[in-house]
Amino acid sequence: MAGQLFISVLFGILLLLIIIFRVLEPAYLLLFNKPFYIHWYPFSKKLKLNQRRILVKDFPFYNRLSPRRKIYFEHRVKEFIANYQFIGNEIVITEQMQILIAGTYVMLTFGMRNYLVDLVDKIIVYPSSYYSTVNQRYHKGEFNPRMKAIVFSWEDFLLGHSTSNDNINLGLHEFSHVLHFHCLKSNDPSAIIFFDEFNEVIQYYTDQNLNNELQQKGYFRRYAYENQFEFLSVVLEHFFETPDVFKTTHPELYGHIAKMINFKEE
Repeated sequence: MAGQLFISVLFGILLLLIIIFRVLEPAYLLLFNKPFYIHWYPFSKKLKLNQRRILVKDFPFYNRLSPRRKIYFEHRVKEFIANYQFIGNEIVITEQMQILIAGTYVMLTFGMRNYLVDLVDKIIVYPSSYYSTVNQRYHKGEFNPRMKAIVFSWEDFLLGHSTSNDNINLGLHEFSHVLHFHCLKSNDPSAIIFFDEFNEVIQYYTDQNLNNELQQKGYFRRYAYENQFEFLSVVLEHFFETPDVFKTTHPELYGHIAKMINFKEE
């Protein structure tokens, strides 16, 4: 009897805390423009030593994190790999592929609480650029919402990842499309912040004066001006690849991007 009473009281306390949290977080969101919390993993999952070595070798972003946040990063990489199917088309999926692809996505969404999205359920990898029968063209990568798939040419993904100062990163580019679509449809706190700041960011594409200023400075490559989706993807590539140049050249836009993805500099 006493045990049942204890469980009932504990359940009531937990329910009360959930209700209070749901009432308070919107106010916190309005005041501070960020979620009440980002990372909370009672049983965080760890990578194997050889998987962690890949992060240490290939992700400066990971190496700059504090020891505690490295645990969060590894947990998210592990969860990403567990939640999405990796399919090799004429190529064998390796552990390095999984870690680099997952790490790129986790880096992009590290400031967001709900980082796993249901718009995608598979990652398809080709050895190099592949031919699409849909539009009769060769592709290096794409986000296909109907197939719920992200598709990469591994050759081009690896080139974008290993060359860290040319502002071309296929993984970041395609994952930013996924993130964009997710935040347009979701109402979780991170998505709300993303959408609000996106409305500020996209003015640099739609406002003629701001757009002309961007093009005159020539920091963003021409592909950024194809449409608003590509604009956001290219801007995010620049944000992660050459942040110091970005911050100096376009400080206000840089600030909006940092708020949009709740980016925290270590």
